[in-house]
Amino acid sequence: MSDPLTILALSGSLRKGSYNTALLHAAAELAPSGTTVRIFDLSEIPLYNDDVRTQGYPAPAEALRKAVAEADALLISTPEYNRSFSGIIKNALDWVSRPPAPPAAGKAASVIGAGPGALGTALANYQLRQVLSVMGCHVVPGAEVLVGGAGSKFDAEGRLTDEGTRKFLGEHLAKLADLARRLK
Repeated sequence: MSDPLTILALSGSLRKGSYNTALLHAAAELAPSGTTVRIFDLSEIPLYNDDVRTQGYPAPAEALRKAVAEADALLISTPEYNRSFSGIIKNALDWVSRPPAPPAAGKAASVIGAGPGALGTALANYQLRQVLSVMGCHVVPGAEVLVGGAGSKFDAEGRLTDEGTRKFLGEHLAKLADLARRLK
């Protein structure tokens, strides 16, 4: 049996009924054997300010950095706002990418997303993959998990019910876990 893996999951939406947070809960259900998906709450992360950072990381930002450092991989689910990824994610990544020893560098990462439109979160995904690459992350190559028409793929309790999407998400998580193991 291979070593257990921890995937740190970040949602780019703070909305109570967020499809993106629901997608991360589905990922936790569908993770390969030996893999744990831990969802980190970004609601307490302050706005990035380098004057603050140089005086010492605020406790919520330090907790995020520690969680990233301890994880084997990152899984980011973001809505698409104005054809880009959410400010929630941008802010979190700004805290994570700063010195000393940026904890995301060298990690396996994946971007997924769910939205009401036909393209899901395609443009947000594309841009976020670029940012993660600049941060030194190894982004899972190939087909992305872009859940379009999200309103018809989750039930009223936020469970992912679309079997094709569940299967594709599970396969994608296996690729992320494989990449994380190869990078360990």
